[in-house]
Amino acid sequence: MLGKGVVGGGGGTKAPKPSFVSYVRPEEIHTNEKEVTEKEVTLHLLPGEQLLCEASTVLKYVQEDSCQHGVYGRLVCTDFKIAFLGDDESALDNDETQFKNKVVGENDITLHCVDQIYGVFDEKKKTLFGQLKKYPEKLIIHCKDLRVFQFCLRYTKEEEVKRIVSGIIHHTQAPKLLKRLFLFSYATAAQNNTVTDPKNHTVMFDTLKDWCWELERTKGNMKYKAVSVNEGYKVCERLPAHFVVPTPLPEENVQRFQGHGIPIWCWSCHNGSALLKMSALPKEQDDGILQIQKSFLDGVYKTIHRPPYEIVKTEDLSSNFLSLQEIQTAYSKFKQLFLIDNSTEFWDTDIKWFSLLESSSWLDIIRRCLKKAIEITECMEAQNMNVLLLEENASDLCCLISSLVQLMMDPHCRTRIGFQSLIQKEWVMGGHCFLDRCNHLRQNDKEEVPVFLLFLDCVWQLVHQHPPAFEFTETYLTVLSDSLYIPIFSTFFFNSPHQKDTNMGREGQDTQSKPLNLLTVWDWSVQFEPKAQTLLKNPLYVEKPKLDKGQRKGMRFKHQRQLSLPLTQSKSSPKRGFFREETDHLIKNLLGKRISKLINSSDELQDNFREFYDSWHSKPTDYHGLLLPHIEGPEIKVWAQRYLRWIPEAQILGGGRVATMSKLLEMMEEVQSLQEKIDERHHSQQAPQAEAPCLLRNSARLSSLFPFALLQRHSSKPVLPTSGWKALGDEDDLAKREDEFVDLGDV
Repeated sequence: MLGKGVVGGGGGTKAPKPSFVSYVRPEEIHTNEKEVTEKEVTLHLLPGEQLLCEASTVLKYVQEDSCQHGVYGRLVCTDFKIAFLGDDESALDNDETQFKNKVVGENDITLHCVDQIYGVFDEKKKTLFGQLKKYPEKLIIHCKDLRVFQFCLRYTKEEEVKRIVSGIIHHTQAPKLLKRLFLFSYATAAQNNTVTDPKNHTVMFDTLKDWCWELERTKGNMKYKAVSVNEGYKVCERLPAHFVVPTPLPEENVQRFQGHGIPIWCWSCHNGSALLKMSALPKEQDDGILQIQKSFLDGVYKTIHRPPYEIVKTEDLSSNFLSLQEIQTAYSKFKQLFLIDNSTEFWDTDIKWFSLLESSSWLDIIRRCLKKAIEITECMEAQNMNVLLLEENASDLCCLISSLVQLMMDPHCRTRIGFQSLIQKEWVMGGHCFLDRCNHLRQNDKEEVPVFLLFLDCVWQLVHQHPPAFEFTETYLTVLSDSLYIPIFSTFFFNSPHQKDTNMGREGQDTQSKPLNLLTVWDWSVQFEPKAQTLLKNPLYVEKPKLDKGQRKGMRFKHQRQLSLPLTQSKSSPKRGFFREETDHLIKNLLGKRISKLINSSDELQDNFREFYDSWHSKPTDYHGLLLPHIEGPEIKVWAQRYLRWIPEAQILGGGRVATMSKLLEMMEEVQSLQEKIDERHHSQQAPQAEAPCLLRNSARLSSLFPFALLQRHSSKPVLPTSGWKALGDEDDLAKREDEFVDLGDV
């Protein structure tokens, strides 16, 4: 009977080619298939999911410490996922493994999660695509969530190898049509089951009422209004049906250039300043059209130029900030550090890891994003200025920066419901092209840019530095990043609200069929059981105490003074609104003509920024007020839980932040127990507090990358291969040796 056995070694030296020759014919191996099949795990299919191809007697390598073990089983490909059904799954089916995803199993890869596919031919690794003339003896799949799967096909029938390899390549690499996504198959088949939790409370911003509620919450309804001029997407397919503009702006202006050149409201600060965004007007060569566009922008500026609007500062993100190409290139290099095929490769990379990390520039890009957000926060909080973000379509970097600013300035956005509502407002309704940026259709690799992952990484830096300020945990951010590639949720699978509504039958309905109801990712009960969901909520988070009206009046001035920091006197503008001398340059830039730099002095901006930044960090942190991250070199760190969770050698058993968290939870439970005893003596009844996650209680058995690494089952501490030590030299040499710099180049 085929079972679990050691296959190959993970030592530093290259293993010699096996000299043993088997005289057992493949047909004789497959006579035991019935015995194998009896132990195989049943394939669970979602509603609408169809089996496309499969192969039996496939050996899946399971990397543990310094060697590779193999598990025999069946490899299948459906129109939703690639799945491995092993014969030895009982070892992993333990009560201890509580953090399971109900939709995607540990050995499942959704088709959208596949990044690259490699084949091994005579010990040479090659990228697989298109039609193959020769089929590999080993299949390696690199996933977008940074998992690496290796399957040995040496013992599989030749016909099955052809079917499974061709099927996987075709269904993961070939361009697709939107309507052929599994999203629609699932929605059609599960029409009666796709009922989301009505008590979710996440604001979806798909109705006028939602926008009015947000205006009222931020006190922006005095200067801004919610409009429905784009209802039915008659004006612009890029904008949502409802959005917010300055009150004096005539609605016919929105229709003039299909929503381009219009200041759209994002958020209002307590002091009256606001964050706005604007997409550039289309580039034109004709002087007559350019003049029309210039006069149109002049009219828009005059509308928001007069009181009660604050001075407006413009931030052009298209020409004076990051480019999408920079983000794409940096992440392509960065992710290679974590796509490790075996233990030897890990230790070889470990020697030059920090050099490779620095050369990727990913952490530097995170720092630049956080710095830009702090600069805008300083303008709004300290200088009481409106900030207008400019971008070609206002759907990439505008989404990123506006979300970070609100996260720093608005404590509501640091709650789970507030954070989910923020993503709905700025990303989903803001028209971020998830379909293109995640390359779900595989139609254009150049359009694939991880802007949303960059945002989540920036958020993680804040969560890591200020844990008590956030209601959600880093585990929440990690599973949210994984949800980008699960095509049963509509949240991250469309380029705009218009595209979603038209493809779900809500626009131009001329048939008798009901419009499809798709799941939203915010209903976490679809993916996790209640016990697992406790790991998404931060037990150290304390809600802001609610004050009665009398207390609010007494505290209001103090609260504003607490947020506002000392600042230098800024030059007053002769008029409220755009700086007069800045307007012409801004118009030229919006019309597609490049400008060398903004009018504002960069030295003055740096001085204001440094004073604001240093002043805030010199005071005790108010977790329910303004929140700024540290952006100095060592403070920007690698999001270990997301990027290192599948690498056994990078984990510490009983160590890391999870051990600290476990001790804190023990103290919290002890304090809570004492409080209950005191309450019993006073015969007072209080609302029961949330119970700490029981999975965190025994920190000695957990990995530093819990809860994901719990599934790995490590046996011992990884050992550096002999070749690695030889390459490093003596201990004395090692202490003196500097980190080797290696340029990744075009990875």
